[in-house]
Amino acid sequence: MIFDSHAHYDDQAFDGDREKVLTSLREHNVGTVVNVGASLKSTENTVRLTKKYSFIYGAAGVHPDEVGELTEERFAWLKEQCRQEKIVAVGETGLDYYWDREDHEVQKQWFVRQLRLAKELKKPVIVHSREAAADTMEILKQEHDTESLAVIHCYSYSSEMAREYLKMGYYLGIGGVITFKNARKLKETVQEAPLERLLLETDCPYLAPEPFRGKRNDSRYLSYVAEEVAGLKGVTAEEVIRITEENARAFYGISRGNKG
Repeated sequence: MIFDSHAHYDDQAFDGDREKVLTSLREHNVGTVVNVGASLKSTENTVRLTKKYSFIYGAAGVHPDEVGELTEERFAWLKEQCRQEKIVAVGETGLDYYWDREDHEVQKQWFVRQLRLAKELKKPVIVHSREAAADTMEILKQEHDTESLAVIHCYSYSSEMAREYLKMGYYLGIGGVITFKNARKLKETVQEAPLERLLLETDCPYLAPEPFRGKRNDSRYLSYVAEEVAGLKGVTAEEVIRITEENARAFYGISRGNKG
């Protein structure tokens, strides 16, 4: 079944019909979802979702646009959330120079702290990087060790940079953007990268694939992403779904014995 490796069902965009959407996923061949924290509040809501739904797991972290809310006391709270039973990763964390809402040095500081937290807790990291390719790579290389595991969420850089991440043992998160006609660089990257290192993700409610571009996204639309990846790789969509589910389970440490 489809494994959505990165969603934000705690987002207010789902306040009107969250239950209806989530309970309909299984009939659309979606078996497991990782809901990703982007702030302290959304991490709290993510933990709540993991307790309510057997097929939802979570990541606890603070997005670079929100790091201004972090203090030592709040970071200690975040660390405790990372220890919750169904929290399987740290993130999303990283750098965002597109919106530029927080000072670059402050972003870097908390990015490194969250990377080190993941190492301490032996959890993988979900990395957000927008308009910050060089600094993200530099920090990840500095903090990298043989046990570090990360996914570059919503991968948007060159195939050359993707090669570097793949050499480090990292995964690439692929979502609705792959279906856009102008996503030439991403299509080239997906053609070149091993299928065993790709994760399917929605980033919902954002980045809905064609033909739903501009509308609210959800995990039911991942079949369109799988079809596009399949066409680029010369395999069936079923094969893409099977392999990316295996990838996500390995990345997050979720065995088939677990619900979801």
